[in-house]
Amino acid sequence: MDAHEIAAGRARWQARYDAARKRDADFTTLSGTPVEPVYGPPPGTDVPGFERIGWPGEYPYTRGLHPTGYRGRTWTIRQFAGFGNARQTNERYKMILGAGGGGLSVAFDMPTLMGRDSDDPQSLGEVGHCGVAVDSAADMEVLFDGIDLAAVTTSMTISGPAVPVFCMYLVAAERQGADLSKLDGTLQTDIFKEYIAQKEWLFAPEPHLRLIGDLMEYCAAEIPRYKPLSVSGYHIREAGATAAQELAYTLADGFGYVELGLSRGLDVNTFAPGLSFFFDSHVDFFEEIAKFRAARRIWARWLRDEYGATSEKALWLRFHTQTAGVSLTAQQPVNNVVRTAVEALAAILGGTNSLHTNALDETLALPTDESAEIALRTQQVLMEEIGVTNVADPLGGSWYVEALTDSIEAEAEAIFARIRELGGKGEHPIGPMTAGILRGIEDGWFTSHIADSAFTYQQALEKGDKKIVGVNCHTATIAKDLEILRISHEVEVEQKRLLADRKTGRDDTAVKAALHRMLTAARDGENMIPAMLDAVRAEATLGEICDALRDEWGVYREPARF
Repeated sequence: MDAHEIAAGRARWQARYDAARKRDADFTTLSGTPVEPVYGPPPGTDVPGFERIGWPGEYPYTRGLHPTGYRGRTWTIRQFAGFGNARQTNERYKMILGAGGGGLSVAFDMPTLMGRDSDDPQSLGEVGHCGVAVDSAADMEVLFDGIDLAAVTTSMTISGPAVPVFCMYLVAAERQGADLSKLDGTLQTDIFKEYIAQKEWLFAPEPHLRLIGDLMEYCAAEIPRYKPLSVSGYHIREAGATAAQELAYTLADGFGYVELGLSRGLDVNTFAPGLSFFFDSHVDFFEEIAKFRAARRIWARWLRDEYGATSEKALWLRFHTQTAGVSLTAQQPVNNVVRTAVEALAAILGGTNSLHTNALDETLALPTDESAEIALRTQQVLMEEIGVTNVADPLGGSWYVEALTDSIEAEAEAIFARIRELGGKGEHPIGPMTAGILRGIEDGWFTSHIADSAFTYQQALEKGDKKIVGVNCHTATIAKDLEILRISHEVEVEQKRLLADRKTGRDDTAVKAALHRMLTAARDGENMIPAMLDAVRAEATLGEICDALRDEWGVYREPARF
């Protein structure tokens, strides 16, 4: 790009920056030196390829979605939490919000993630252990008691039974008196990544996609601010994928959901802004920054060129980040505070829109109140003390960062081409990327490539080529054992008692009639959300709703592979 084009771009950025709202804050260094809101090539300089870097708030959004960067608005501090029963988790949420958290993110226990009630035999010993137990809308009411759902954005990390859990969230908000059309938040709902990495599905892929399509239609029409899909790379990376694999598989899944929306006759400019993303921030600082920058650029190009989006917001890749759980160590766990801070800073320099920081004790148990507070304070130190919010994309133009960004992008594009090849020439009613993803799931293509990457890294650790402090180097320590959070067996006993009381006190005839209407909608091709909401209002449980659909659609078992 020549100097005249670069100067024109800077002028466009300046006009947008001047017109945008900025925070009332001190934008100087610790020594008091004023800093510019963005930096670029010196005037009069030709920079070949600068159109791929550009300016913040302008296509291809490599440097961020907004001309102001974090001068306009800082990222949302959204701490992921859930344990025991709804009352205990409600207390943790109030602690997070009271300590300065800006949003909530719900962690559900394993029975809930698998669409099972707490009294299901398969739930034995798991209730409340890796998240909060939610059996019905009554639990959701307790979970958010005293928290205004109309005023707080809430993320829910659940995919297989995401749609009935979302209906419970809506009913809880309804019982608070909230205007449902004004609700704002994010539901994960990403079933592709379950087959690829996390393995928490209920049915075969096609019925899940049916439910997701219904949810997209419903939210577009009834709750336009709510984001019904958070396409997740986090679990793909935690399973052992490389940074480029995480990026490529996640964006490919996102393209599949774009095809799903288009196949439902939805306007891409209307539904694409309701798609958000969820990435891992691992410990390789510069690689992670490059990954986030490449993600925005790829998404904008594909939405414009492949899927015909024309509105600016449809081209925006908005993402939440969580620091890497898999990078944390049980050995010398206090070191995890440092790892988390570095990973959080990488996400910030990569332009994340919201952020969760892991607690130092999460390899051993769910976080204690103290470790949760340290994790929260880590974000607040980064936000308030180090000057990182003063300048948009501070590393833009770095030879190293730009080369890494280009490299990860090229690797991702090669993976996209391979996924499309997997789909072959057969037509799928949703679209070509979807065809490739479904074939890759059934053939084990994704899982085998992730396994190869995980094995390669493990070999490097065992040879000592890669280092982890406290694990394969610098292992001597004077640290003492941590006090960890333990979930009492009484949580499960009490949850089962509450569930039994609720079942006794409800109108079973109304529950059965509502479940029947839901199945009728499924068979007739109607949107299932209104009927499912009626079932939830009648206090149908999560297990009852999911079991009815299991009976209708069957269950999915991954093909055995060796």
